[in-house]
Amino acid sequence: MPTLADTTIRLLGQDPLAGVMPTAAQLQLAEILDGAGFSYLEVSGGGCFESAVKRGLESPWERIRALKARTKTPLGLALRGRFLVGSRPVDADFARRFVASAAENGIDVFRLHDPLNDVSNLREAAEAIRAAERDFEAGLVYSPGPTGEVDTLIERAKALPELGAVRVLLHDPTGSLQPHKAESLVGALAEASGLPVGIYVQGSGGSALAASLAAARAGAQLIACTVFPLALNLHRVSGEALAEALAGMGLDPGVDVAALWQATDLVDEHLGDEPVAPLAPRIAVRAAQHDVPAGLVAGVDSTLRAQEAGDRLEEVLEELDRIRAEVGWPPLAAPIGHVLASQALLNVLSASRYLTIVDEVRALVTGFFGSPPEPIDPALQRAVQLTHDPATEDDIVAPLSELREEAEGLAASEEELLLIGLFGEDAENLLQSIRGRTRADDDELAGVDKTRAERIRELVQIVQETGIGEVTIEEAGMRVSVRATPDAPAAASGAPLAIPEPEPAPIMRPSNGYVQIESPMVGTFYRAPDPSSPPFVQEGDVVAAGQTLCILEAMKLMNEVKSELEAVVRKIHVDNAQPVEFGQLLFELEPLAGPPTL
Repeated sequence: MPTLADTTIRLLGQDPLAGVMPTAAQLQLAEILDGAGFSYLEVSGGGCFESAVKRGLESPWERIRALKARTKTPLGLALRGRFLVGSRPVDADFARRFVASAAENGIDVFRLHDPLNDVSNLREAAEAIRAAERDFEAGLVYSPGPTGEVDTLIERAKALPELGAVRVLLHDPTGSLQPHKAESLVGALAEASGLPVGIYVQGSGGSALAASLAAARAGAQLIACTVFPLALNLHRVSGEALAEALAGMGLDPGVDVAALWQATDLVDEHLGDEPVAPLAPRIAVRAAQHDVPAGLVAGVDSTLRAQEAGDRLEEVLEELDRIRAEVGWPPLAAPIGHVLASQALLNVLSASRYLTIVDEVRALVTGFFGSPPEPIDPALQRAVQLTHDPATEDDIVAPLSELREEAEGLAASEEELLLIGLFGEDAENLLQSIRGRTRADDDELAGVDKTRAERIRELVQIVQETGIGEVTIEEAGMRVSVRATPDAPAAASGAPLAIPEPEPAPIMRPSNGYVQIESPMVGTFYRAPDPSSPPFVQEGDVVAAGQTLCILEAMKLMNEVKSELEAVVRKIHVDNAQPVEFGQLLFELEPLAGPPTL
């Protein structure tokens, strides 16, 4: 029977959706998906690292650790061969250190593919994955060339067992894999490699789901999917539809579809009613017509519009096809697809082909990135030779020893050093932001003992980075509450950090005379201190001022909500263990003696 891998968390962490769903909600989503029965949750990749670093709010390593702390299902990471999660290749030592850091932070499964399908580029990272005793899934990119790359894929699959792969993954980033081709390739790859085969596909018009079902019929043992709203917007495979279809075929993957619909409801709350911008129908149509990733087409379209040349999209896509043929028909997976698209834009907008050659195209033609599937056009090779530029040669991420000297005083750990090597100035800005936040915390926490100060810093970071309205802890005689304000982020630089008793939950008196108790934070509502205990209150109970009504759990911290008056509990509006939003109505109380103090 096939199993399913979920990619929802990764897709929410990269463009175009990065930042749409707050961290707190994503962690809640991960907990729902954790219980759904997936083989693993793919939570990060190159797009996630790039988006996190450029947004400058949190380290991508922090996100992985937070997810690991809240899930039991194995976590997956997608890597681009020697590029890892960046746009420049790295040396063997850098690859080993990166994989080791990822494993230490909680990654259990590495989906590793080379953008050129040059499997020799997988060797260093594969060795590191085996050394870390994690699963190495070897991706082969399907992107139609002269023969649909079928012969090339099958030939290169034969080398994967030697690298220690536990599975071959057929990866289609362009949406061009048709069902009949998926069915034949799954069998051919299994026979050539002797390994189980899985499939990661995209595709509009239902082609992704059709290809996945055909692959399952041919014996695919792993299929990637995502929740329904992301499948619709990003042209992926819906986990809900896939699981039900497989069950109907007698290939039940054992996934709880009800849990997926629950996850969909949570995602829907944050996506809203507007389509995800980069995948407008016009873009999706052009992507399908030219067998190009839709995100790549969206990027080209955006650049052309900025140059007041929006009517030349078709011209650039046709030029992209020509360039791809000239450089040996490499797949259009990131970052190679973006490199070729940049050259196509230059060729069209300058009205002269290869008047300027992108550095990365030069590196591709000279073999610096590896070997493409087909021979490179001799005329293009000659053009690169005639425009030789020594300054652009060997554009590789600097060795860690060199980076360590350059980043002295900024990178506090090897994982931060890796970020600087991959993302340069953007990573430095992120780390400086984190350092600045920490220094502000240090000033504000002067006089607080070390252990308590560290706990307070954790609360400040939760409020700053997740959108939670308030977090409170009480332990060992210490009670600390950190609350975000409407005007400024909690514990902003230059503002003193208050450590008071928490303010009472918001209360309002509607026209019926009842007092409304609203949630002071985003969290999970619990009616009892633990599952074996009776509820704090029932409808009809009389409560005293200061009596606990419920507990709100946020980021594994328990916060009591108490009554501020003597009253009768007339209505409880939330079910036990349900998530609540800031300001959501929890209780209605009927005062027994006079109006409440506001």
